[in-house]
Amino acid sequence: MTSPLFTPIKIKSMNIPNRIVMAPMTRSKSPGGVPGEDVADYYARRAAADVGLIVTEGTTVERGGSSNDPNVPNFYRPDSLAGWKRVVEKVHGVNGLIAPQLWHQGMMRKPGTGPNPDAPTDSPSGITHSGKQVFDPPSSAEVDDMVMAYANAAGEAVRLGFDAIEIHGAHGYLIDEFFWDVMNKREDRFGGSLPERATFAADIIRETRKQVGPDTAIILRFSQWKQQDYTARLAQTPAEFEAFLKVFVDAGVDVLHASQRRYWEPEFPDVDGENGLNTAAWAKKLTGLPSITVGSVGLTGDFQNAFRGEGATVRKLDDLEARLDKGEFDMVAVGRALLQDPDWATKVREGRSGELKDYDAKSLAVLY
Repeated sequence: MTSPLFTPIKIKSMNIPNRIVMAPMTRSKSPGGVPGEDVADYYARRAAADVGLIVTEGTTVERGGSSNDPNVPNFYRPDSLAGWKRVVEKVHGVNGLIAPQLWHQGMMRKPGTGPNPDAPTDSPSGITHSGKQVFDPPSSAEVDDMVMAYANAAGEAVRLGFDAIEIHGAHGYLIDEFFWDVMNKREDRFGGSLPERATFAADIIRETRKQVGPDTAIILRFSQWKQQDYTARLAQTPAEFEAFLKVFVDAGVDVLHASQRRYWEPEFPDVDGENGLNTAAWAKKLTGLPSITVGSVGLTGDFQNAFRGEGATVRKLDDLEARLDKGEFDMVAVGRALLQDPDWATKVREGRSGELKDYDAKSLAVLY
């Protein structure tokens, strides 16, 4: 196999055998927040089938209102951490690499829901995406406590043997709410211009580094789009994007995981055309850091339509491989295609394209 998808890459302490990442995908299959043996098998099955790096589903940090779903795994209770240790053991048992995705839903979690229904809802300013003030803004000390919830979880991950850390800063969840001027109206150091609104994430990266040491890779996942508004954009120009990303570079992030709904769409078409660089490629170009692209890899069809059950079809990988070969980005995260078929990467490596199937949203209901 001469495909650039199957060339190794070294990032910090990880010798990753190929460029395929399992994208984080919420499964809600951990009753009481505890990942069981079925979850461990789910990840190990894909690690054994040529996925270079597993990034887990979002797993919540220790703030009472971090989740709206008691079946979403957490990353702080002793029984949940024991479950994650078993996940790591099984993935390592098949020579795989794995990172937890540390997550807080912010105002996407509705008050009164989740495993701690009485807990307050965290946010930057207590303002919804429509501009309505519904809670008092948290104090600077409360924001600092949110920062430490992520960092403490990262410290637990290293103690459990995880190979890297991914911080979820995308899709309209807590960190992304701090990025977004619609929801972040703070007047302290966590608010202001876009680079200033990135301070919250930068603090998380710095505190995480203190806990994980110099050799563990810290990945930041971010997006322009939000679940609350698919047309939202944090940075309108490459210059704004560069200033935003520089905050994370200065804080010590190692990898930028740029989430798009469709990886083939250009980030700044007015600059380099309709076939221009995507978000991950611009991130790498502007920072020099390794980047991960993601967004309907292996599929066509709209992201949300596929989750509504509308069909998606297999997309040829030639274009993706050509971009990877040119060095536009360094790794490729695959979501629904791997959710549906744990052997997807092996089939691609072996040229078994005839065995790749159209996406079926029914696979969301199954943990296999």
